[in-house]
Parts: sequence; C-alpha cells; structure tokens
Amino acid sequence: MFKHHEEPEMTWERLLLLNKFAVEEIYTKLRILNDEFNHQERSNPIEHIKTRVKKKKSIIRKLKMKGIDPTPVNARNTLSDIAGVRLICSFTSDIYMLFEALNRQDDLKIVKVKDYIENPKANGYQSLHMLVEVPVFLASGSIPMQVEVQIRTIAMDFWASLEHKLYYKYDSDVPQHISDELKECAMIINDLDSRMLNIKFQIDNYDRDYEEKG
Repeated sequence: MFKHHEEPEMTWERLLLLNKFAVEEIYTKLRILNDEFNHQERSNPIEHIKTRVKKKKSIIRKLKMKGIDPTPVNARNTLSDIAGVRLICSFTSDIYMLFEALNRQDDLKIVKVKDYIENPKANGYQSLHMLVEVPVFLASGSIPMQVEVQIRTIAMDFWASLEHKLYYKYDSDVPQHISDELKECAMIINDLDSRMLNIKFQIDNYDRDYEEKG
C-alpha cells in the first residue's frame, strides 16, 4: 500500500509543483506504453502528447466564477482539471486501446470517464475524457493527485483547436451559421476517422493473409 501524505499547508507554489509532478507521472507511463507497442512491432498509437498545468491566474479566475474563495486549498479540493494531458492518436481504435492500457495500471485510478466519441457534444465536439488519480511520490510519502486526460484523433484535435480559436475570437458569441457549419465539419471528420480506420483494418488483414501464404 502507498503511504499517502497530505500537506498541512498548501501554497500556490506547492500546488502547481504537485500538479507538474502528476503530469510528469502520466507522461512517463504513456511514453513507456508507446515504446512497448513499438518494441512489439506494432504501430505506435500515440502521435503526440501535450501537457499543461493551469496558471495561477486561470485557477483563481475559475474559482471566482464558481463563487469559491480563491485559495490554493480550495483549488486542490474543488478543481480536477488543473493538470491536463492530451493524447493525439491516428485512429479511434488507438483511443480505446490506450484507455484499456491505462485502466490496467495498478497505481492509476480512473475516477470518471466521459466518452464524447460515442456521445458527441451538441456542437459536434468529440474526444474521450478521463479523470485519473495518480500517486506523486515525495520524500515524505505519496500524495494522490488528479489529472484530466483527453484522448482524440488527429482529425478531432484539428477540429477542436479551430473551434476553440473561433469561440475565443467571437468571445463565445459565434454566429449561428458558423456554429452550424462547424457541426457539419465535425460530422465530416467523424466519417473521415471511420473510413481511415476501415482502411487500416483492410491493410492489417492483407498483411496477415500475406504472412500466412508466405
């Protein structure tokens, strides 16, 4: 069993450092998984890994929006997205393979899952969101920290990045015709992902047949 250690006092500097450590723990696990798949001569499921820890001013702003006193203790106890990791994959099958691989990690606890691929948001947004708890090991013991993990394909990430920029440009007041077109683009991207996955399956089957005949 891991010995959990809670800090008697939580400062902003300490909070951000703990979240940085938590992101690094998840990042290391993902790199190991990707290297293992590569060693097994399978295609690497991860194209890119993006990490971030919210800045102090962003954390304070979010707490104020929630009507919560902006202290590091309240941030630690009420916010679950201070630390974030985003995985970019080639195929939707890679997304669920990585989810299962993380789910098998003994020292990783999956707290919550939101599957926006199976059930896209109203605006067309797609991604698999996981809230995971990982122990951060310190000299004084271990502290459980939460990290938001988002897994999506290259196409999904492309759409989400552009959608975010547009909403920022329009200060969230995007004209209806643009919202409608964005949703249509999301549907096209979903079709593209499905077709690319089908091509991958066809190539995999062809390779297997070739090896059996050889």
